[in-house]
Amino acid sequence: MQYSTGIDNIAGTRNAMPLFNLGWSTKGFLWDGGATDLESQVIGPIQNPVEMHESLPNALSELNNHPQYPLLFKAAFGTDSITIPLVMKAIAQFERTLISANSKYDLYLRGEATLTPQETNGLQLYSDMAKGDCNHCHVLGSTFTDFEFRNTGLDSIAVDNGRYLISLNPNDKGKFKTPSLRNIALTAPYMHDGRFGTLEQVLDFYNTGFHYPSNLDANLQTAVKGRLNPQEMQDLIAFLNTLTDTEFINNPNHSKP
Repeated sequence: MQYSTGIDNIAGTRNAMPLFNLGWSTKGFLWDGGATDLESQVIGPIQNPVEMHESLPNALSELNNHPQYPLLFKAAFGTDSITIPLVMKAIAQFERTLISANSKYDLYLRGEATLTPQETNGLQLYSDMAKGDCNHCHVLGSTFTDFEFRNTGLDSIAVDNGRYLISLNPNDKGKFKTPSLRNIALTAPYMHDGRFGTLEQVLDFYNTGFHYPSNLDANLQTAVKGRLNPQEMQDLIAFLNTLTDTEFINNPNHSKP
């Protein structure tokens, strides 16, 4: 397992999700949907002893005494008095600007690029219900996720109860939000617990390694193990690589001000 670490270099309990195209997200944020909107997810990490390990009064004091931030808040909100509600709005609004929509696949859809034969075959495998069958959860198109919570058989008995910790519905044990596949080649490690370090390992899991908990996602319940051969797995990865948006990754507007 590989968990994300906080400011004191202490490992948390999950692998952090990437941040882009969040303005289209529905049904809650984070792996378990514990935040109902972008604003409400701001406060938790600040106070979490593993993540930012800070108190809200100290955070506000640092911001209000910063040489730049009061002026930036004045320009954005008409006041240089920084408050928690304004911090929540500022961070949420910035996150909504993190839009990734210019990968090779996007250029292909707009008729501005051509997929290689291997990438084209990977795209076909992606949607083929008897092969990759990725499209049910990672909906082909803009978001590459259906925003649903699913148990994909990582364990026979869930180690992390996921969505259940929020809903308290026993059928939600081991369910996690479907992540977007955009920029997937750049966001290793994979899964909520970072157990897989490569895309090859992820595809091998979905091809042969998934378990059968009682609430396994319906699409995997009928999936035939070993349905992808090694070449087909490489073709799928070739397609997934076309979802990398280098313009988004290198956008200077996303850098520290």
